[in-house]
Amino acid sequence: MFDEILEKFEGSPSQQAVIRLFLERGFSVNEEGRVVSGGIEIPYTGIARELDVDRRVVDSTTDAILADPELKRIFTNISSIPSLMDLAPVLDLAVLTIEVAAADEAGIVAEVTEILADRDVSIRQVLSEDPEFTDDPKLYVITDAELSGDLLVEIRELEYVRRVGF
Repeated sequence: MFDEILEKFEGSPSQQAVIRLFLERGFSVNEEGRVVSGGIEIPYTGIARELDVDRRVVDSTTDAILADPELKRIFTNISSIPSLMDLAPVLDLAVLTIEVAAADEAGIVAEVTEILADRDVSIRQVLSEDPEFTDDPKLYVITDAELSGDLLVEIRELEYVRRVGF
């Protein structure tokens, strides 16, 4: 799906950058063509400055989104969720990062969380990057407890796991 969205902007790398930012941050486009996060409007100038593009690129991207029924359906309904990953050091949480060989296989999250549950590890949040939105998707598990080395080894030995980080 991500590739299909970007193809619609293949003639404009700047508009593709805007689309990537919207998807990464969960920014929506409302019916008036304004970029929003929830009910908060995000000025085009701020987006343009972040991407080092002209403000008009953001404006033309939102116009294109609203003109395309499929894009409109996606970008008027997208939303963001808060992530504890960056807060983990401040809140004394642990972040387990798991890279897998085939991120679109069924049961990855279930198996990893089952291993943690079997060891009475409380999970605060699980974030899974969508294999359609990133080339190297990862699974992030944020926990209250420090994770033992043998637990990390057990997860690392799962057949689909390429790498485990802590």
